[in-house]
Amino acid sequence: MANDITLRQIRYFAALATAGQYRRAARQLGISQPSLSLQISALEETLGVRLLERRRSGLILTPEGRDIAGLAARVLHEVAQIEDYASPLQASLSGTLRLGSTPTIGPYLLPRVLRRLHAAYPELKLVIRDGALRDLTEDLVAGRHDIILTQLPVHSDEVQMQPLFREPLLLGVAHSHPLAGGDTAKRADLGGQKVLSLSPAYALHRQIADLCEATGATLLEEFEGTSLDALRQMVSLDMGVTLLPSLYVDSEVRQRDGDVSVLHLQPGLHRTVGLAWRRNSGNPRAFHLFRDVIRQVVAEDYPHAVTPVS
Repeated sequence: MANDITLRQIRYFAALATAGQYRRAARQLGISQPSLSLQISALEETLGVRLLERRRSGLILTPEGRDIAGLAARVLHEVAQIEDYASPLQASLSGTLRLGSTPTIGPYLLPRVLRRLHAAYPELKLVIRDGALRDLTEDLVAGRHDIILTQLPVHSDEVQMQPLFREPLLLGVAHSHPLAGGDTAKRADLGGQKVLSLSPAYALHRQIADLCEATGATLLEEFEGTSLDALRQMVSLDMGVTLLPSLYVDSEVRQRDGDVSVLHLQPGLHRTVGLAWRRNSGNPRAFHLFRDVIRQVVAEDYPHAVTPVS
């Protein structure tokens, strides 16, 4: 072979084979489409085979591409095992862990997680700071956070992600709203509605903006909320409708005789929540234990609110 195959090329091709689209894979990897295309072309040139066929509906793996995709998955699995082996294999969590968390998730999940962590690993000290995804990612890459709990994906090639669960986004409306009182609402019902959202710094904003564009709803950018509580309060005043995460609804609406009416969308809308840390971090064992505690809490305490993912 004229050139050596790189681990980056293998990782990029595996992501592309799974995503089925250059755009989607590039977003997941946190790189540009031209950069991804360049790496895939280099891999094909080194191997001397064509791995992909472009179609209007997406990408199709060639027979050689299917074989290489399988091998790439095995290589990445082995690399992950090597990384775990090479890191400090602590039997328990200790020391100080700097955790970043988005305020749309942390306050409604972390209290139960922290109670279990303290009981299981009393030597662990946690420094927790909230922030929007954009700020969390910058602080993680810069080393100000060791790990972050956030909505995925995180768009950075320096970050490794671990999905934990899928969380429904529920429609919140004022009790005086025509949709109030029911259990479900169709996406078509949002046509012409005024929709409130958090600022663009939050990943949730992009989902709500995309939903508005798809349904003909109007996103009220002049009334961006600074928190989920602020959104809920504006909705209660019938200033518009909004999308609220299921864990938030469970904690702040249903448990408090809520001041808004909450409905399930059909088809449903979800977000993926997970952990992210730097690929070059030296202590993934601690992160994996932290992940396992969160999964335990989700499975035991929120079986009807979210869906675990592996």
